[in-house]
Amino acid sequence: MTTDVAPDKAPLRAWLPGFFALAAIWGSSFLFIKVGVAELHPVQLTLYRVVSGALTLLVVLAVLRDRLPREPRVWAHLFVVAAFGVAVPFTLFGYGEQRVESMLAGIWNATTPLIVLPLAVLVFRTERLTVRRAIGLGLGFLGVLVVLGVWEGIGGAHFVGQLMCFGAAACYGVAIPYQKRFVAGSAHSGLSLSTAQLLLAAVQLAVVTPFVAGAPPLPTELSPKVVASVLTLGALGTGLAFVINMRNIRVAGASTASTVTYLIPIFAVLIGAVVLDERLNWHQPVGALIVLLGVAVAQGLFGRRRPRPVAGVGAPATPAAEPAEPAAPAAEPAAPARG
Repeated sequence: MTTDVAPDKAPLRAWLPGFFALAAIWGSSFLFIKVGVAELHPVQLTLYRVVSGALTLLVVLAVLRDRLPREPRVWAHLFVVAAFGVAVPFTLFGYGEQRVESMLAGIWNATTPLIVLPLAVLVFRTERLTVRRAIGLGLGFLGVLVVLGVWEGIGGAHFVGQLMCFGAAACYGVAIPYQKRFVAGSAHSGLSLSTAQLLLAAVQLAVVTPFVAGAPPLPTELSPKVVASVLTLGALGTGLAFVINMRNIRVAGASTASTVTYLIPIFAVLIGAVVLDERLNWHQPVGALIVLLGVAVAQGLFGRRRPRPVAGVGAPATPAAEPAEPAAPAAEPAAPARG
């Protein structure tokens, strides 16, 4: 939910390829979850995904000669973020996709900013509620009702699956403002904080998984497509995608980078339709468009003013809210979130 200003006229060729690559990676995550839960329990899938993502970021951390946080307070807050930003939502998306289409899970992921805002305003006090944001929330809530198709009745496995995906987005809605309130002000890099976050989530899942789903099967017991899906989810979608997102923020600015939120469900729908031959009811994409419109209104994408240059200098003003390092994403970035 940041509104940081982009660098002065960064050329499109400098950030647009990475921007679309990120949307494609995170949009395809729902396809790989769908493939993974065909043979793995959702908790087991999340465990393998988080472990491979953590290992990937540890390698990047070593290459860049960065280091993990050392303060117990930071680790304590990251433990909460790891639960609500990684372990629980990743698992809920897995449970949800046992019951609904992968493209529908991608649509529910797009509701995250609408959940972040009221929690940031009422609970964590990191944002202010304005008329514009209230209108955006109202539109988003209307879109949620349309996606659910509430006029068709409530109940059934499909409806429960949608609620699980919405619950995953709600977890991101807790993790993002919590992270902004208690973690983002630390001196550590976003890469360092995200690596620690994934390590903590891996520990949480390693403890819980045997009690919920039993010991996870060995990779040799899984089909090649499931193994490939897990590795892609972890190494690419949960690991390297963060590095791409960090670069997008530095080159294009946080506001521009955050608009990847609007492309993720588009890629999720296209990939689900082409690869899995999934189909949506008419009201689900219509509701998704209303949700995205609500997000756009709430985030001020309409009528946003560019900053004026400093008088007498001619250089663009440096935004006060622009951090030296981006906050670590809740396994997906501060504004956009992925499944």
